Amino acid sequence: MPPNPQTQPSTIGLLFLGRKRPGFDPDWGARMETNVRDAVDRAAFKVFEPSLKAVDDASLQQAIDECKSAKVDALVVLQTTMADGRMVPRLAQSWPQPPVFWATPEKQEGEMISSCSLVGAHLWASTFRQTGRSFDVFSGDPKDPDTIRRLETAVRIAATLGELSQARVGVIGGQAPGFVNMTPDPLTLRRAFGIQLQAYSLVEFDNVLNELSDDAVEADIAKVNALGIDYKDTSEDDLPMASRLYLTMRHFFDSETLDALAVRCWPEMPNTYGQWPYLGMARLAEQGRAIACEGDADGAIGAFIGERLGMGRCYLSDWLEHDETSITLWHVGAMPFSLSPEEGQPGSPKLAKHFNNQKPVVIESELRPEMPLTLFRLWRCDNAYHLAACDAASETPRPLMCSNGRARLLDRAPGEWFESLCHAGMPHHLNVFKGHHTQTLKRFAQVAGIQWHG
Repeated sequence: MPPNPQTQPSTIGLLFLGRKRPGFDPDWGARMETNVRDAVDRAAFKVFEPSLKAVDDASLQQAIDECKSAKVDALVVLQTTMADGRMVPRLAQSWPQPPVFWATPEKQEGEMISSCSLVGAHLWASTFRQTGRSFDVFSGDPKDPDTIRRLETAVRIAATLGELSQARVGVIGGQAPGFVNMTPDPLTLRRAFGIQLQAYSLVEFDNVLNELSDDAVEADIAKVNALGIDYKDTSEDDLPMASRLYLTMRHFFDSETLDALAVRCWPEMPNTYGQWPYLGMARLAEQGRAIACEGDADGAIGAFIGERLGMGRCYLSDWLEHDETSITLWHVGAMPFSLSPEEGQPGSPKLAKHFNNQKPVVIESELRPEMPLTLFRLWRCDNAYHLAACDAASETPRPLMCSNGRARLLDRAPGEWFESLCHAGMPHHLNVFKGHHTQTLKRFAQVAGIQWHG
């Protein structure tokens, strides 16, 4: 199981820039450096600081090399007094991921300019943009808690983009019939994020499933029983194949070192195995694995992004219908258990048969009411990536088989948003997360250089 990004802090490289010839108010700059160090030491990440301040090309390269050796996840770059702008090309050449430029405040006393920190950050950010490189930039006093919250968001975004640049995404069996709009393009994925796409056949899936030992299956059945999920119209007799499907999907995550996985779950799987893989998908999603049904690779990548940004577990859902205020969310039966009411409450998870062909095992459950939500989607159109998101609140849904919920949008009309997204080419699945994260996702899209649709 991969580490939970909410419990595994990122490591930042804290890189202070300067110049050989001192300028502005060095005492004020030193004071800001101390304040920054004190603030980041209390923040939600580990901190590595190079052994020297970067004042020229050679010292900057040494500092970057030290950060690489320390395996930092995000590079935070500060000029508490304005640094030598001639170092910009070296940073652009030597640090592959988006750096975070942080401008500290001016001294609010006296007539002398104390730092020019914002001017320096502006210079470096503008130069990065004009050379085609992405970055994040913000300004704020290190003693202000809001500044540290913004820093934590920027670090998480930079770390996520770094992970995406090394990520492997698997697709088993391609897309479900007719879902050509969800077909991933490996070259566009590579250009946009650096992601490596790997394709596997359903024959390969079948080979793994058939090689599983009975002992491994029995051990996993015990784990399913320990979850304590009620049966609706299924029984323990359905668990051996459900466990085989789960263990096979988990095998691909582990043996192929995949960061996200999309599986063509129909029409072949229920016909071949007599079951759907949705209990296994719900278990994997609950464990923090980025998984998607129907071969939806971008949906799986969206789950990965949400997990790494600290948004929690992902429910991948159809946009079934909408009225003037709300969207009905419904899908095949793979909602993570923690998004539903607790056992014994209305809408709590149950092991059920699929309504279409009466084959097991799906999770019949409802999205817990009165919960803040974020609905978002990452997709490819016109050889580029796009992202849309909005904040919502869950409401009590009307009863529906499989997994479902109701989301009231907080700042827009669902019908207008739907029509706009259709014109932008967005596929029909939404990534649903607990909490309000739209502003973080908007900033992610900006730093990633992908088109934002509010």
